[in-house]
Amino acid sequence: MYATSKKNKNLALFDFDGTLCSKDSFTGFIFHALSKRHIVKKTIKILPWIQAYYLKAYPAHAMRSKLFRAMFSNADALQLQQLAQQYASSLMSQLNPALLKQLKQHQALGDDVVLVSASIDVYLKSVCELLEIDLICTETEKINQLYTGQYTTPDCSSEQKKQRILDQYNLDDYAVIYAYGNSVEDHEMLALADYPYMMGVNKILPPLSPNIQIAI
Repeated sequence: MYATSKKNKNLALFDFDGTLCSKDSFTGFIFHALSKRHIVKKTIKILPWIQAYYLKAYPAHAMRSKLFRAMFSNADALQLQQLAQQYASSLMSQLNPALLKQLKQHQALGDDVVLVSASIDVYLKSVCELLEIDLICTETEKINQLYTGQYTTPDCSSEQKKQRILDQYNLDDYAVIYAYGNSVEDHEMLALADYPYMMGVNKILPPLSPNIQIAI
């Protein structure tokens, strides 16, 4: 007798900003959750780093961390989470239609679907609840119902994306692995996939089952 293979499903990994979502969701969340006065006040304090970032002299992963710390240190957790739920709902209309259809087709086939993002858990948890998918992202710290402005994980980009995926999923358990990204921060994740898809480079999405028709 031959042992039955455990590889009876696929794994689909989706980046968020610029891939599944058509906008920079982290910046959008700042403007959704905070007053203009607060944003301006905090932006002035970190303006040299922002300028260095746009001059490509300060890396994106470090800029995200500094921006989160500046904007959300001592933010009330309950209030921010309520705003995050509202924001997540608003993002549903800004998802890339083709990528959303692909995601839903993966779900219809019974694949494990995971959002893998450098953006923060504050609102991505709600996004994934709405989409009914799993989440790997940059996780943030709360103490006594206040956000400290610190991360509890490294920024989930580049090599960290790969490592977090490998920590949480045994890739040998899957028949086929798909990955969808849009930037250099997705290269390591895409390298894990049998079918990598890079926005702006690959013209056609990886084919799935031709018998599954999804309406969105």
